[in-house]
Amino acid sequence: MEVSLLVWIVTIAVTIAFFVFEFFAHVRTPHEPSLGEAARWSAFYIGLALLFGVGIGLVSGWDFGGEYFAGYLTEKALSVDNIFVFLLVMTAFAVPREYQQKVLLIGIVIALVMRGGFIAAGSALISNFSWIFYVFGALLLVLAWRQAFSDHEADPTNSRAMRFLRRRLPVTEKYHGDRLTVELDGKRYVTPMLLTIVAIGVVDLIFAVDSIPAIYGLTSEAYIVFTANAFALMGLRQLYFLVGGLLKRLVYLAQGLAFILAFIGVKLLLHALHVNELPFVNGGEPLEQVPEIPTWLSLIVIAATIVVATIASLVKTRGQLPEAEEQPHAGDPGLDVGPEGDEDVEAERRADDRDRRASDEAR
Repeated sequence: MEVSLLVWIVTIAVTIAFFVFEFFAHVRTPHEPSLGEAARWSAFYIGLALLFGVGIGLVSGWDFGGEYFAGYLTEKALSVDNIFVFLLVMTAFAVPREYQQKVLLIGIVIALVMRGGFIAAGSALISNFSWIFYVFGALLLVLAWRQAFSDHEADPTNSRAMRFLRRRLPVTEKYHGDRLTVELDGKRYVTPMLLTIVAIGVVDLIFAVDSIPAIYGLTSEAYIVFTANAFALMGLRQLYFLVGGLLKRLVYLAQGLAFILAFIGVKLLLHALHVNELPFVNGGEPLEQVPEIPTWLSLIVIAATIVVATIASLVKTRGQLPEAEEQPHAGDPGLDVGPEGDEDVEAERRADDRDRRASDEAR
């Protein structure tokens, strides 16, 4: 697939323009989007992604079009898992609902920038070292195992990055609008808003580790990898508000994603054998008799897995209403974050108890 420098420049410029539009049209004025607004824009970005895939198929051939759709489906499915962790982060840091859009947009931009670096590095490795397919394949099998059996309930407020920041920077206990820093008594403090964005960035970095090898298992074209990632991330903010309350019903999501990652891992290992150059494997000669999994089969398997995991989850949780989690708003008093806030509250309680005991003794 031949992609000129001009096409790359235009693609990146249009992607940046979309995010600038997102900021000024939806995020600049803090508000919680309605269900209708989230649904309309989510449908718009999904439709745009599908039209782009059709364009690739018509211009460059349907082999590349199929690779794009397989990659986009995989990235979209993984992005739903992103949303689940984002929801944990937002809840743990008690981010007011009207400010969550800003956190998400900044986090998504950070994710795309980091993934761009991973994509460039992956493309360079694939172009120069065929053995990297073995590494990617083995990595995806390990990640599939972790996806199936890992615990997403870890406290994001107590990660190493958060502990490091709290030791190095003065942090306010409460939010100050959507500001990242604030000056109090002549001293500059960072707000919980900044900590939340850092936590989202750490989550994005972790997810990029399985996202990029997974899509490189479906296509070796860096342009397809980038555009599939960009379109999957573009509608992530709207999808968060659209399906956030339903995520607890997708009880088989982790198993479905684990199967997809394992399938792509096997596909990569088969391809690695097919183009083998390692001297200790078949004398450094390719094993051409090893079958390769075609793109159309990958597309069917990925789509079918997503459908089966979703239907099985909804059947399993049939009759259960989505849990309406208590989400804070900007006007709510005492939005504490992290262990420090809990310690302050406990200290105040102990002080109150001492005052009451002293008062009783005085009587």
